[in-house]
Amino acid sequence: MTTLQLLMLIASGFFAYRIFQHVQTLQDPEEKNDNTNRTNQSEQKTAKTFSPFDPEALIAKADEAYEQKDYQKALALLIEANAKESNNPDTLFKIGYIFQQIDDNDEALNYYKEALEVDKNNEYIHNSMASIYRKRGEFASAKLQLEASLDIDANNPITYYNFGNLLVDMKHIDEAKEMYKKALELDADFTEAREELEKL
Repeated sequence: MTTLQLLMLIASGFFAYRIFQHVQTLQDPEEKNDNTNRTNQSEQKTAKTFSPFDPEALIAKADEAYEQKDYQKALALLIEANAKESNNPDTLFKIGYIFQQIDDNDEALNYYKEALEVDKNNEYIHNSMASIYRKRGEFASAKLQLEASLDIDANNPITYYNFGNLLVDMKHIDEAKEMYKKALELDADFTEAREELEKL
């Protein structure tokens, strides 16, 4: 576990406490063993003591929080879920995605890369990383990610759409048109792809 992940884990404990305080799921310090130093016990608490919920329940609650645009709550729940069950690529992807939504792209990339180490054939992780690289103007890196996504699934209209957007930024208009057309071949109702194509 990296230092950054450890810090996030500690932060998640605080947020989880506030979230679940109203249902009194955390142990009252006064109920601890009087013969044990309370400070030491606090320092020795593991991720499993943050709440009684299992990772699946935490992820479900995080999804609800995300739908309500409560990104900090969603992050706290997902980080706790990741602490209880590490190396789950879906959880790592969701954490990265939320960081991307709040414009913390460095953290988003860290979690995306960690997710890819576990699930190398996840085209959506490649697409999300490409989006960050494109935003940064790192077009070569973005292109590599989209090519990797197409290697995994050559029939994903979203990848062709994202590739089209990248090529527009790169001023490769004719190639961009072909990407949008391919996206529409795969999904005739892809409104965004049609709109971008009509602009060119």
